[in-house]
Amino acid sequence: MPPLPLLFQPLSVRGVTFPNRVVISPMCQYSATDGFANEWHFSHLSTYARGRAGCIFFEASAVKEYGRITHGDLGIWSDAHGEAMQPIVEFIKSHGCIAALQLAHAGRKASMQRPWFGNGALNDEDVQRGDRPWPISAPTDEPLDDGWLKPSAMSATDIADVVDSFAAAAVRAEAAGFDVVEIHGAHGYLIQTFLSPLSNTRGDAYGGDRKGRMRVALEVTEAVRAVWPEEKPLFFRVSSVDGLEGGWELDDSVALAQELKFRGVDVIDCSSGGNTPKGATNASIGRGLGFQVPFAARMRKETGLLSQAVGLILDGPQAEEILQAGDADLIAIGREALYDPFWALHQAQEMGIDDAFSLWPEQYGWWLERRSHGLRKILDTPH
Repeated sequence: MPPLPLLFQPLSVRGVTFPNRVVISPMCQYSATDGFANEWHFSHLSTYARGRAGCIFFEASAVKEYGRITHGDLGIWSDAHGEAMQPIVEFIKSHGCIAALQLAHAGRKASMQRPWFGNGALNDEDVQRGDRPWPISAPTDEPLDDGWLKPSAMSATDIADVVDSFAAAAVRAEAAGFDVVEIHGAHGYLIQTFLSPLSNTRGDAYGGDRKGRMRVALEVTEAVRAVWPEEKPLFFRVSSVDGLEGGWELDDSVALAQELKFRGVDVIDCSSGGNTPKGATNASIGRGLGFQVPFAARMRKETGLLSQAVGLILDGPQAEEILQAGDADLIAIGREALYDPFWALHQAQEMGIDDAFSLWPEQYGWWLERRSHGLRKILDTPH
């Protein structure tokens, strides 16, 4: 048997050991009712546990009711929301996987359409379906685009309230049994709109130069780290670049990551784009296989933080090459996992390290080993 690839080697971060380096990215399902996890979320996320991904993120979960992207988003703004997640967390952990939660506030992208209804601003048809708009808030009163809701510019008191809400959500995540939380600071949602000079034109202490624009991100991080257990890792997802002229650049992300490390962040999760109305990760940058890996590589090299690579990573050999090059410590997959929820197990077989199906759940493994043995006999028999 070949040496165990890095992709399938454990990684310890603080007091948590990831059984392998495969991470399921947070992927909004837009299927919650009043923010509560339901049977769909259990079915969706439990599949990845049976598929033996090392770490499984729940989708972005709003820390305030009005911080949801759509009416179908998960939330964790009350204890009851955390309690609804707990059975899913327990199932994930029973399979030896790490359960993780992304804490989010959508900012000026809140109160919009579910993707299959258009992924844009709410319209009369949405209202007729029962998806009524709610008041939204952002660094300024500038809407995302023409025809979108106009947000209220947040006061210092409003900001302090959101910071407290992130901390309270982290406490609920701990009570629900999560081993990892991630602060969502990307994709045009609230924290990124404070970071980017394109969306933050404030003149007070929360705007202006990069130090001022980073202040909300750092205050949220400090508040979450203060209540999140010392032995548990804290991730931060950043849009490494806006991908738009005059926007947030990679140098800015490196500077932010250095400050995040000082405040107790362990892993920088490197995405990009999103500060436009065209999509959660839209950016004017070239897209190819692993197109965001250079962001993770530079962050890791220049800050000493662990980094997570995401974006068009399609198979195990590609993921292994990224890890072996020292460009990232964790590999996050999203749409590939939707296409193949057993991605980690299939890649282990393709890479020749699990011919006997020993990594699979025992309820599956013994059947599949028998199937494999039978197929070999058939294929080896002359016809």
